[in-house]
Amino acid sequence: MPPSALGHWVIFGSVVIAALAADLAIFHRKPRELNLQEALIESACWIGLSLAFNAWLYSSLGREASLQFLTAYVLEKSMSADNILVFILIFTSLGVPARSQHKVLFYGVAGALVMRGLFVLAGIELLQRFHAVLFVLGGILLVAGVRMLWPEQRTASLEKRWLMRIAQWLAPVADHYEGDKLWIVEDGRRKATVLLVALVAVEFTDILFAADSVPAVLAITRDPFIAYSSNAFAILGLRALYFALSGVLARLRYLHQGLAVILLFVAGKMLASDYVTISSGASLGVIAGMLLVTVIASAAAGKQKGI
Repeated sequence: MPPSALGHWVIFGSVVIAALAADLAIFHRKPRELNLQEALIESACWIGLSLAFNAWLYSSLGREASLQFLTAYVLEKSMSADNILVFILIFTSLGVPARSQHKVLFYGVAGALVMRGLFVLAGIELLQRFHAVLFVLGGILLVAGVRMLWPEQRTASLEKRWLMRIAQWLAPVADHYEGDKLWIVEDGRRKATVLLVALVAVEFTDILFAADSVPAVLAITRDPFIAYSSNAFAILGLRALYFALSGVLARLRYLHQGLAVILLFVAGKMLASDYVTISSGASLGVIAGMLLVTVIASAAAGKQKGI
């Protein structure tokens, strides 16, 4: 790895570690429910940090790298809305207290950062070695886009009985919460708490969603640094985005349809990349434009229904 590339990774890692430390020290010193104002401020801080990092990329790696990062970041950020909907379902099904949800999401994000890194590196390696993988990943995105048109198929199986049944098969589970503990000793036996079940469900869900989002990002860029850093910054802001949007997403009537069109566009971009070149700027315009149309259409539908 060239020294300059190593330097970029060191700067990226330092920014992430410092940001996480500041986040825990300022917003989450004690387990508590995050109110809407705090969630919006924290989310704005993460977005601002991501844009500042993108400005640094522009100055150090150039316009194309900056555009690729921003496009991949916006794409991953938009797909995070689908993650949030499933997280809401998990927490509701398991009755996770609001004050404990941040802890689950924090550990979930930590695990996601590791898994996304492995997925990105594996995807790029496969694409470099086997060109046919391009069409496999494009096909995965195509199927994901079509499936997203019927979102109930994606979330219907995440019920409490299903989650608890799987958890009981893996380890004894206590049927109650003990503060923010993940493990307890009860009747002389070490048992997992329902909070640990929620954490495992969140991690497993992220792995499932990574099967969609990582190929989508690789359709934008094959640079491992750009691909991973854009994914990481989007994931880091996921916790704040969850608390900021958990009460709003249900009103976005056409959210899944909008995300489906975005995935279908990215799938087409990947599958046709040998024949048609779509610039990063054009891709960013399509993705951002589709998100805007989704919000406007959902808002208009809400007004008609008096929401």
